[in-house]
Amino acid sequence: MVRVLVPSGALGLGYDAEALRRGVAAKPDLIAIDGGSTDSGPSYLGRGVSKYSRASTKLEWAGLIEAREAAGCPLVIGTAGTCGTDSTVDWLFEITREVLAEEGLSAKVALLRSEQDPAEIAAAYATNRLSPLPPAPEIDAALIESCTHIVALAGAEQINAALATGADIVIAGRTTDTAIIAALPLARGANPGAAWHGAKIGECGALCATNPQSGVILVDFDETGFTVTPLADGARATPHTVSAHMLYENSDPFLLYEPGGHLDVTGARYTALDDRSVRVEGSEWVPSERYSVKLEGARIAGYQTILLALLRDPRYVAAADDWCSDILEKCSAKVRDRLGTDDFTLELRQIGKNATLGPLETQTGDPVELGVLGLITAPTQARANEIGKLLNPYLLHHPLTPEEEQPTFAFPFSPAEIDRGPIYEFCLNHVLELADPMDAFALETHDV
Repeated sequence: MVRVLVPSGALGLGYDAEALRRGVAAKPDLIAIDGGSTDSGPSYLGRGVSKYSRASTKLEWAGLIEAREAAGCPLVIGTAGTCGTDSTVDWLFEITREVLAEEGLSAKVALLRSEQDPAEIAAAYATNRLSPLPPAPEIDAALIESCTHIVALAGAEQINAALATGADIVIAGRTTDTAIIAALPLARGANPGAAWHGAKIGECGALCATNPQSGVILVDFDETGFTVTPLADGARATPHTVSAHMLYENSDPFLLYEPGGHLDVTGARYTALDDRSVRVEGSEWVPSERYSVKLEGARIAGYQTILLALLRDPRYVAAADDWCSDILEKCSAKVRDRLGTDDFTLELRQIGKNATLGPLETQTGDPVELGVLGLITAPTQARANEIGKLLNPYLLHHPLTPEEEQPTFAFPFSPAEIDRGPIYEFCLNHVLELADPMDAFALETHDV
């Protein structure tokens, strides 16, 4: 049996300290935690920075290093620093050095790097080693080389290569969420279908349980299946909560694609062992003929300036659609006339009225107050700011009709134009074929 302790869905979200102590007392073979996600958009990958507070990350990471020391097993984090670039691997390694020094501890630390050279990915594209995943955008060599950061998602093979160094702590760049959990069970002979299925169920900690915010779970793997047990007070796993997690962030509730193959849970059976633990058997791993890893890339899509105006006059709130449409038409025409360019986008989003879902919103009823958010995107920050200054008078004084008196609305900030700087877009949704699983990855070790 291989026992994996998962403290939380991601480092930075917090975990139940008492439940973690119970997990350490259960003598796990590995402590595994995810470090990131694409949930918050492309900016973090584009800039190569973490979305989580450094202070919070350090506090939680110190607790896990202490748990690792007590358990006497390796500690692995995947997608370090939210996006898994070399810069965020180094960021967490620096934090690790600080924690070890402050606690008077030593450790062998393995760094698994996932970042790719855009020129090398462009060369792979030229030799037909990239394949699109729907709905992949059209790409060319110039687009690839414009990426500020590209990462490949490591699988179990790369994690096991890092563990094979004898590392106490593995800080991995971008990985699949499941790889850090599945790797050791696979290396020690667990059922491959169970290893990948249990890793999928455990990837977000207690999200597969009745108290999803509690974080800490144990997953036990063996030759025929796996058992999941949440450790916090009030947290229970049920066949429903466990089976439902295959729907989470997955386009197919029965299939999950990973480097080297895919998981098929069509035949999986979920059995409650007691009021807390669930046993799962019958999952199948289907190897692929070729080994490939997914790529994520981000690049600068422009520069943005924003403005926010507040409407409270009932007539303007009720007629906000017409007011915004008129401003967009008139301001866009003025930009073209004054600046001589069409190379910009201008949006007005009504915050408080369908701002999240837009035309898909189904709820009705007029709000009392609206915030109108202007977003200007242009090739340079100076151009975006200039267009923001042209938009400013409209948001401050634009009347519903030419005949009525000039109104005045509220800007909550002065100056009203707020430069957001570069904005980023995801621009790769492709897989890279590899002759050897380590071909796109680099591994180094440090005695700290």
